[in-house]
Amino acid sequence: MSVAKKDYKRITTKSLIEMKANGEKISMLTAYDYTMAKIVDSAGVDVILVGDSASNVMAGHETTLPITLDQMIYHASSVVRAAERALVVVDLPFGSYQSDPREALRSSIRIMKESGGHAVKLEGGKEIKESIKKILNAGIPVMGHLGLTPQSIYKFGTYTVRAKEEAEAEKLLEDAKMLEKIGCFALVLEKIPSALAQKVAASISIPVIGIGAGSGVDGQVLVLHDMIGMTHEFSPRFLRRYMNLFEDMTKAIGQYVEDVKSVDFPNANEQY
Repeated sequence: MSVAKKDYKRITTKSLIEMKANGEKISMLTAYDYTMAKIVDSAGVDVILVGDSASNVMAGHETTLPITLDQMIYHASSVVRAAERALVVVDLPFGSYQSDPREALRSSIRIMKESGGHAVKLEGGKEIKESIKKILNAGIPVMGHLGLTPQSIYKFGTYTVRAKEEAEAEKLLEDAKMLEKIGCFALVLEKIPSALAQKVAASISIPVIGIGAGSGVDGQVLVLHDMIGMTHEFSPRFLRRYMNLFEDMTKAIGQYVEDVKSVDFPNANEQY
């Protein structure tokens, strides 16, 4: 059943909590540059995630691990300049928060000051509790991330569905409640069973955003380049491609090459 949407001129962390309370689903997409962020924001997306997935889709790395804090700040500042309505959340990259709460705070302060981002996102539960508390105590909003945590890919060794076993599912639920208790404003659940995700969303008052976590959560997030079909090798079950830009762009660029070679471009009307 659809729910009447409140007209938010600017989405804030408070807006997202209101949306959950009112039963309005939250839309979230990634963006990494000004031009794409401008389109995403204009289309009405509630949250733009400047994800460390930029390591994959923008830089061509196999994992999210290589991207640096400086690179995340660069991408985030480009997105912030474009966003007029959406809340901009920025991933803290691997190595910028895990080892020391003080380092986590320094990294978060740099993101907020140098990019203008509105919040940060961290992967993990009780293992990084002290880092999250340190960031929150400085007045910086934090979005959590549980389930499949791509920064831990070498620990898990696979991108398979997480929390299928009872012990891991119970820990995930406990971590979600802990993240709410210490002050996180929202939580991403990635690639976990839909029944568990629904249980988590019903157990906490903060919004739960899913990616591969079913429809029983408070919102959804996808990587923009996957959703519009700019990438084509990656096809998990949870991904819906709304366009096939890889095919369309390849065809258009091929036509341009042909027109240049045949001197069809530029024509008489395209010259001075």
